[in-house]
Amino acid sequence: MSDEVKGPRRRPRTTRLTSKHQATIPVAVLAEAGVQAGERLRVEALGPGRIVLTRDEDGFDDLIGAVGDDIYPPGYLDKLRGEWE
Repeated sequence: MSDEVKGPRRRPRTTRLTSKHQATIPVAVLAEAGVQAGERLRVEALGPGRIVLTRDEDGFDDLIGAVGDDIYPPGYLDKLRGEWE
């Protein structure tokens, strides 16, 4: 048996596009970008051979609760629901 030991293997920073138009992003790249599984990403083409993924900060979930009490005062929704009964 050989005493030769392989050096530490570098994680690849490339991916392959499948026939279903899917690509796996290397975990090291996701970690550097601070992106986690399940986050919504915006996809943009910046020219031939260049695609950029950006965290979608304007998602609907981020807008929930953005309207303050000055627009809809406390109890407004209960009053509105009372009109239906």
